[in-house]
Amino acid sequence: MRWWDIAPVLALELELFPEDAWSAGMFWSELADARPGGTRHYTVAVTPDGTVVGYAGLMAVAGEGDVQTIAVNGRHQGAGLGAALLADLVREAARRGCADLLLEVRVDNLRAQRLYERFGFEPVGIRRGYYQPANIDALVMRLDPAAAAVDGAAPEDLDEPADDPRPDVKKDTPHG
Repeated sequence: MRWWDIAPVLALELELFPEDAWSAGMFWSELADARPGGTRHYTVAVTPDGTVVGYAGLMAVAGEGDVQTIAVNGRHQGAGLGAALLADLVREAARRGCADLLLEVRVDNLRAQRLYERFGFEPVGIRRGYYQPANIDALVMRLDPAAAAVDGAAPEDLDEPADDPRPDVKKDTPHG
């Protein structure tokens, strides 16, 4: 993700998460540390015409990783794009030597939970009232990135139709 992706990412964020969307300032703050030697890694998925249709972010500090965000435009859900974005985060967490990769997911978001389970994430706890202002609980899930079978997975294992064209995942950071 680069600075010019923030406006389309923010628009998608507001569309997908109207109650608890991140602000532009939050994205700018995250990107400020997505540099060589930084603790963040952000990626976007774009269509051939350059339209941002998905994004994902990772925080990695002292051997611990956390999926900060992951989102896919509704018209592109179910085509494996979320899996491709998540695979990128898992690979990056492993590359950075993270022993654990954690994430929070709404307890009522069963589709996302199934995706995470396919990657090997396991439930480890509940954060009560985590998503505000709706006061929705979060399921905390954990994965050992080094043990995750992401690189050798077949497209069908990641819910990616092999014959269907899909947007490209761009692994850009502000400095390239």
